[in-house]
Amino acid sequence: MFNTLKSRTAGLAAGAAASAVLVGGSLLGAAPVQADAQDHPHKPYGVVTAGTLNVREYPSTDSSVVGQLHRYQKIGIKCKVRAQRIHGDPIWYHLRHREAWVSGKYVHVHGYVKWCKDVDRHHHPLTNSRKARMAKG
Repeated sequence: MFNTLKSRTAGLAAGAAASAVLVGGSLLGAAPVQADAQDHPHKPYGVVTAGTLNVREYPSTDSSVVGQLHRYQKIGIKCKVRAQRIHGDPIWYHLRHREAWVSGKYVHVHGYVKWCKDVDRHHHPLTNSRKARMAKG
């Protein structure tokens, strides 16, 4: 009986070790996906769905490209506006940590995004930028 118990214990230990190796291997494979502030920004945030997405100075394809984002990249979103339609989608998102815009057509949003007119009426980049103030006269 002792031998049977001993062999069962050894079998369980071997099974546990094999499971630990499998789990450890899975965890090691997932290591690059570990969370940090950039990987999981506060809501609302968006995930880029296009291969490469142009980041623009204003919400229009006529505006200067000031950067690019890549598929699956996460970006903090401050607010949204209706502007130039991109393949039928008129929504553009204002990025949270820089004065720049991306088309809503290529961003999957997590969380509720407020309209820019409701966020900060006095300091909004479309109404308070130097160009906007000069256009008003």
